[in-house]
Amino acid sequence: MAEPLPNVHVQAEILVQALPHMQRYDEEVVVIKYGGHAMGDRAAAEDFAEDVVLLEQSGLKPIVVHGGGPQIGRMLDKLGIKSEFKAGLRVTDEATVEIVEMVLAGSINKQIVGWIGAEGGKAIGLCGKDGNMVVARRATRTVVDPDSNIERHVDLGFVGEPERVNRAVLDAVLKAELIPVLAPVAVGADGQTYNVNADTFAGAIAGAMGAKRLLLLTDVPGVLDRDKNLIPEMTVEDCRRLIADGTITDGMIPKIETCIYALEQGVEAVVILDGKVSHSVLLELFTDHGAGTLIRRG
Repeated sequence: MAEPLPNVHVQAEILVQALPHMQRYDEEVVVIKYGGHAMGDRAAAEDFAEDVVLLEQSGLKPIVVHGGGPQIGRMLDKLGIKSEFKAGLRVTDEATVEIVEMVLAGSINKQIVGWIGAEGGKAIGLCGKDGNMVVARRATRTVVDPDSNIERHVDLGFVGEPERVNRAVLDAVLKAELIPVLAPVAVGADGQTYNVNADTFAGAIAGAMGAKRLLLLTDVPGVLDRDKNLIPEMTVEDCRRLIADGTITDGMIPKIETCIYALEQGVEAVVILDGKVSHSVLLELFTDHGAGTLIRRG
C-alpha cells in the first residue's frame, strides 16, 4: 500500500484545529453581507460560494445578504439614467428603483444562488418584499452646508430603512436546510418598493435572527488606523472614539454604524473583512487567526 502524501496529514491537522470553532457555531445563525465590490473576481466568488456551502454542511445556518452598487451603476449607465449620491446613499427616483429591484432581486441574486448551487449547496433567492420579510420606511438624512454651516434635509427618494423584520419566512427556509440569499429590496407599509443599503439590511436581519456573527465582506482588509494598519479588534467605545477623531471616515462610517446597531440588537460580534481574500469567511470563523476587524460591545 502506498504511503499517504504528506499534505494529507496537514489537511487532517487543519480539520482538527477547526473542530472547536465548528462546535462553537453549531446550529448558530451567521449573517454574511456580500458586497457588490467583493463580487468582481470570479475565482473569489466561487471561493465564497464554497465557504457558504461548507458552513451549512458544518451545522451553521448561513444567511447571505448581498449588495450590488457597481452593478446597478453600470446598468443605469447602459440605460442612460443619471444617478447621484447624497449623504453616502444613492438617490433613488421612480425610474431608478425599478432598475435597482431588477438588478438586485433579479440578476445578482440568482447569480449567487447559482454559484452556491454549483458547489453543491441548496440556496433560495429572496428579497425583503417576500412574505413582508422586511418592512421599510423612507430614509431621512441631513447634511451640513459647508458655506452656511446650516443643516438641511436631503430627499433620497425611494431609499428605505428597515422598520421591522418578520423572521417567519427565514425560520421556515432555515428549517428546510436551505441557504437564504437576500436582496436588500424592501416594501413600505403603503406597498411602495424601497432600496435599502445592504449593510443596514444585513444588520437588521442579523439583529432579528439573533445571529452569532455578522460578517461584512467588502473590498478593504477591515478598519485601518491612521498608519493604514489593520485594527484586529475593537469595542463600540473604540469605534465612536475613532469616528470622533477622524480615523474612521467616509464609507466606513455607515458600516461601523451598522455594526453598532447590530450589536445593540443582540448580535454577539461583527466582523468587517476583505471579501476578495480567498476563503476569508472560513479564515474568520474556523481559525484562531481570524480575518479583518472584529467588533464587540465592550
